[in-house]
Amino acid sequence: MIIGVLALQGAFIEHILMFERVGVKAIEVKSPAQLEQINGLVIPGGESTTIMKLMHSFGLVEPVRILAERNTPVWGTCAGMICLADCAFNPDGTPMETLGLMDMTVRRNAFGRQVDSFETNLQITTLQGGPFPAVFIRAPLIESVGDSVEVLARLSGGEIVAAVQGKLLATSFHPELTGDARLHSYFAGTAGN
Repeated sequence: MIIGVLALQGAFIEHILMFERVGVKAIEVKSPAQLEQINGLVIPGGESTTIMKLMHSFGLVEPVRILAERNTPVWGTCAGMICLADCAFNPDGTPMETLGLMDMTVRRNAFGRQVDSFETNLQITTLQGGPFPAVFIRAPLIESVGDSVEVLARLSGGEIVAAVQGKLLATSFHPELTGDARLHSYFAGTAGN
C-alpha cells in the first residue's frame, strides 16, 4: 500500500513522516501519473486558494476528482478540507473554488488569524484510546453537512471539525503536527480496504 500526499504547498512532509511512523509507505504527489501509484491521497494544510491554483497548474484537479469518484480514499486536513468541500466561503462570505467532492459547507479562517490558533483535545468517534490532541491553525470550520456525511468530532461549542463521507475524510485541524498517529493509521486502514 502507498499513500500519496499532495506536495504542491503546505505541510506535506509532516504527513509523510506520520505515515512512515505507522509503517505505511507515503510518497509526494505532484503529477497526475503519480495518482495511478497510490491507494489513498492526502491534501494537506497550507493555503487553500494557492493549493487549488497549483492543482490547476499541475493538471491535477480533474484527476483528483476522478480518483475520489473511483472510491479511492482522500483526506483533506485544514486547507485540504476546504478543497474537498462542495461549498466553501471566505470569512467575508465570498465563495471559493473547491473540488466539490464532499457534501459539506466550509468557512475559511473561521477561528480568526494566526494569533488565534489553539490546541484542544477532541473525542473522535472512529478512534479508540481517548481524546485526540488537535492543533488548529487559521482553521476552517464545517458549517453544515449533508445526509451522507457523518460527523466525527465537534468542539465543546458544537462546531463540526471532522467528518467522513464514504472514503472521504475531512479534518479542520492538523493531526500531522502532533505526536498522535491514530488518524493516519485510521486513514491508511480505509486505503487498505
